Amino acid sequence: MSRLAAMLFAIAAYAIFFAAFLYLIVFVGDFTFAELTVDNGPGGAPITAALIDIGLIALFGLQHSVMARQGFKRWWVKIVPPAIERSVYVLAASITLMILFILWRPIGAIVWSINPITHPAISDLIWAAFWIGWFTVLLSTFLINHFELFGLQQAWFHLSGHEVEPPQFRQPLFYKYVRHPLYLGFFLAFWAAPEMTVGHLLLAMGMSLYMLIAIRYEEHDLVSLFGRDYELYRERAGMLLPRFRRRGA
Repeated sequence: MSRLAAMLFAIAAYAIFFAAFLYLIVFVGDFTFAELTVDNGPGGAPITAALIDIGLIALFGLQHSVMARQGFKRWWVKIVPPAIERSVYVLAASITLMILFILWRPIGAIVWSINPITHPAISDLIWAAFWIGWFTVLLSTFLINHFELFGLQQAWFHLSGHEVEPPQFRQPLFYKYVRHPLYLGFFLAFWAAPEMTVGHLLLAMGMSLYMLIAIRYEEHDLVSLFGRDYELYRERAGMLLPRFRRRGA
C-alpha cells in the first residue's frame, strides 16, 4: 500500500468512526428523530431479543478486546501495514457498532421512569450527566492524543516520513486523579437515562461488564509498557473515581 493510500484509508476509517460515534449518542439517548435506537427498532419476544442483544454486545466486546491486545497486534502487523493497523482496528470497531445498531432488538418494559413534568429537576440532572459523560469521553481522547488513538497520526507520520516516537507516560488534567476517565464517561453515558427500559438496562450492564474486563487487560498492557511508573500511578489514582487519601496517610 502506498503512503498516500494509507493516509486516505486512515481518513476514511476516521470519518466512519466519527459518524458511528455520533450515532451511538443518538442510539443510547433514544432520540425520537432516529428510526433505530436502544428503545426503537424491530420487535420480538423478550427472551429472543435478550439473546440477540447479548450476542451483539459480546461481538463488540470481543472485537475490541482481541484486536487491542499486544499479542494480536504483533501477529496482525505481519498482514496489515503498521501505518494503518490502528485505522483497521477503528474501522472494525465502527462496523461492529453499526451491526449492533441495525440488529439490536428493543425490550420496552420500564425499569424506572422520571417524568420531566412532575420532576423536572431530576430529569434535567440525569440529562446533564448523560451529556457530561459523552463530553468526558471525547475530551479524554484528546488528552491522550486523539489522532493517534484513532489512527490518523500513524498514517500521517508514514506519509510525511516521520518516525513514530516511543509512547510516553503522561497524566494530563483529570488523568492525574482517575486512571480511566474515558471509561468513566461511558459509564455515565450508558446509565444516565430518565427512562430506563429493560433493553437499555441490558445494554448498560453489558457494556459496563465489558469495560471492567477491558480495564483489567488494558492495565496489564500498561504495566508491561511503563513498568514501575504505572504501578505507582495505580497506587495514587483511582480506577474510575478519584482516590481521596487522608492527609499524612
